[in-house]
This record gives sequence, C-alpha cells and structure tokens, in this order.
Amino acid sequence: MIEIRGLTKEYSGRGREAAGVLALDDINLKIRDHEFITIIGPSGCGKTTLLKIIAGLADFGSGQVLVDGKPVTGPGPDRAVVFQGFALMPWADVLHNVTFGLELRGVPKARRTEIAMELLTMVGLEGFARRLPKELSGGMQQRVGIARALAVNPATLLMDEPFGALDEQARRLLQEELLRIWERDRKTVVFVTHSMEEAVLLADRVILMTPRPGTIKEIVDVNLPRPRGRDIEKTPEFTALKEYIWDRLREMYEESSAAAITTAVKA
Repeated sequence: MIEIRGLTKEYSGRGREAAGVLALDDINLKIRDHEFITIIGPSGCGKTTLLKIIAGLADFGSGQVLVDGKPVTGPGPDRAVVFQGFALMPWADVLHNVTFGLELRGVPKARRTEIAMELLTMVGLEGFARRLPKELSGGMQQRVGIARALAVNPATLLMDEPFGALDEQARRLLQEELLRIWERDRKTVVFVTHSMEEAVLLADRVILMTPRPGTIKEIVDVNLPRPRGRDIEKTPEFTALKEYIWDRLREMYEESSAAAITTAVKA
C-alpha cells in the first residue's frame, strides 16, 4: 500500500526576494495494492511532481510518503517509472534498453536476456530486439519503455502521461496493451493523464486535482466491469463518468479564472 499523509511541496523562488511557488498542498491519499489509479487535473497542478515524489525522484517539504509502511527516501526496486518522453538510451539496442535495469541488479546475462525476450513478445516487439530506438515508431519506443519498467518486476508502476505524445491510433493500442498487462500481473499502477477518456477507461479510481497549489478535490470510483474492452466506451455508465469528471474539471477552471480576475482587480 502507498500512503500519502499531509504532503506539501514548495519550489523556492529565484533571487533573494522572489516568492516560492506552492506546488502541492496537504495531499492525503491511500493507494491499495494491485489498484489502478489515474490522476487528472489542470496543467501545472502538480500531477508529475506528485508522481516523482512517490518514485523517490523529488523531495518534499512536509508530510509523509510511505510504501508498505516504510518512508520513501529515494528510488527503490519496488517502483518503476515510465515517462512520456520514452527516456531510452539512443545508442543501445532494444534488448539492452530492456535489460539495463536487470544488469544493474546483477542478474546473469542469460537470465536477463530471457526475461527481456519474454517481455518484448508480450508487448508485441518480438523480432525488434536488435533495433535502435531511432528505428522504431513512437508507439514502439513506448512499448520498449513499458517492457523495461516491467523487467525489474516492480510492485508499483508509475506512469507519467506515457501515451501523451503518441498519435490516437498508437495511444489506443497501448491503452489496450496496458490493460491486458495489468489484468495478467495486477501490479499497483499510478497513471498521470490529461485525457478524461483514458482516466476512466483504465482506472479503479480517478483522482481529481485542483489548479495550483495542487490538492485532491475529489476521488471518483470507476465501477465498470473488468476486463475492459473498447465496447465499454459505448456504455451510458462510461459516458456518465466521463461527463461527470469533465463537469468537475470545468468547475475548477471557472473557479480558478474567477479568483485570478478578482486578484488582478484588487491589485
């Protein structure tokens, strides 16, 4: 279980008199084992910052972040991150990219190659092990990123808008792939997105965050049956959830705009 208690994060300003920026304010959240969570909110609300803190890649001001009761003090083998920008080593072939984490952990070459080839088959990249990243499409590169994250067998998969830079066709295919992988392995997944459809399609619960400073406005349960195929998007239940999330986000945008206008008038 991941527990976040009273978490705040402030970025210091530049210069002696520059004010800091409060990115996250009093975040409280429990993520159950094997749960698929999506996080959505306005740009700049701290979604990526929150994910990096859970990953141990960013510090924070106050509060606690616990994984299975232990404080997060840095990256760990129990958590793996998939970034939007793929973050592959451009000079290394697909196989080396996938096995890199295993090599760092001292896994023998034969075993890490075996693990990598199984995962490449699972994500539909059998036959591409010796290709360089530049020889692959964006969707294929992201499949390599997913395989690399899964290779170290983390308990938790942290995904920062991993499909955001892809075209619609690639995005849909990878959503389906991710759902299939999750159904098989049931890892805990925390997934940041800007897409309401994606948030509902993938999640057990959708976390709605407010404009900066980011707080949790609401947690929406997604009571749709699993396993989920594309037909679920045609149901009234899916549409109702998507529209509800949009209504809540629109309210937050309107409240934020009104507050900004009021502040400007007073100034």
